[in-house]
Amino acid sequence: MTPKNTTFLVVDDDPVFTSVLARAISRRNFKVATAHNLFDALRTAEQNIFSHAIVDLKLGQESGLSLVKELKQRYPAMEVLVLTGYASISTAVEAIKLGACNYLCKPADTEEILASFNANPETDTTEVPTTPLSVDRLEWEHIQKVLQENNGNISATARSLNMHRRTLQRKLQKRPVKR
Repeated sequence: MTPKNTTFLVVDDDPVFTSVLARAISRRNFKVATAHNLFDALRTAEQNIFSHAIVDLKLGQESGLSLVKELKQRYPAMEVLVLTGYASISTAVEAIKLGACNYLCKPADTEEILASFNANPETDTTEVPTTPLSVDRLEWEHIQKVLQENNGNISATARSLNMHRRTLQRKLQKRPVKR
């Protein structure tokens, strides 16, 4: 990836993270613009030409997946990376289906982020972990899958899981457990 024709749109609802990431990318001689929500991101994308976008999965109350879908529909050549602190298999699969070139979990440093745009999933090999996922992690993955199937509707997801809506909301507010 050469800085000459590469421009980035960084979209995250955390202004400090957005600023730090944008600064780190611009220090590598890339042009960078930022946005903190779906509306601002689409407006910025209309006003500039971006070759790459880094989109957070959770943009406040909005889903970054809807932004990925919009960006890929409007700008098919744009490479979009989803970056999230709330990773799950179902959202990763959905992001790739919507056209994201990669999906990374936070924390990720600038080098990992830039390298993920150059990754070739057909030739890159990922080591499969030898230890199974914990029960808590499996629960998180299942909740995310059912939530995705219900288009993000908390009430419908709670009904599908035979769980009280408030209990589901508390589980979703927690960070996902590691393995």
